Amino acid sequence: MASDVVRGPDGKRRCRWGDSDDRYRLYHDTEWGRPIVDEQGLYERLCLELLQSGLSWALILRKREGLREAFAGFEPEVVAGLDVRRLLEDARVIRNRTKLEAIVQNAKATIAMRGETPLPELIWSFRRRPRRAPRNYGEMVSFTPESKALAKELKRRGFAFIGPTTVYSTMQAVGVVNDHLAGCFVRAEVEAVRRRP
Repeated sequence: MASDVVRGPDGKRRCRWGDSDDRYRLYHDTEWGRPIVDEQGLYERLCLELLQSGLSWALILRKREGLREAFAGFEPEVVAGLDVRRLLEDARVIRNRTKLEAIVQNAKATIAMRGETPLPELIWSFRRRPRRAPRNYGEMVSFTPESKALAKELKRRGFAFIGPTTVYSTMQAVGVVNDHLAGCFVRAEVEAVRRRP
């Protein structure tokens, strides 16, 4: 099978999706797949993946700064007290009541987890040995047994609008899974960080 790694205008080899425009290139090169271990960062990525469900990632990236403003930097304590009716009037957000209600509910669930198993500890407990690097998009999956189990556990803890595919996308985005393609320059950088204790 052919590789889905391309050489960009800067001469670097990266996943094809990460070379489609400047916004994607910046997100691919500096953020996607790089380990995030703090609660606020993980909560934000869960929210972004939830918002993206059924929409394009390009839309989320375009609206990201406005989303951060509307959701107070995704600080769970602040988001837990937001009024969904007011959010539905805010052009900076994806105005989908179900998704907005889930974001507020998930902030409350994130806070509630702190006394038992905090969100970072739970998410990273599903990290597994690195698997063989996919060479192309045909070798990629949309969910795994781990993402199904994590989604189930998050729901048990009160999270909403969280299924195995959204959870797997989050696992990819925060570095729990390294799905940069074989030959992508970011893959090796991510693996080096993931190997650190």
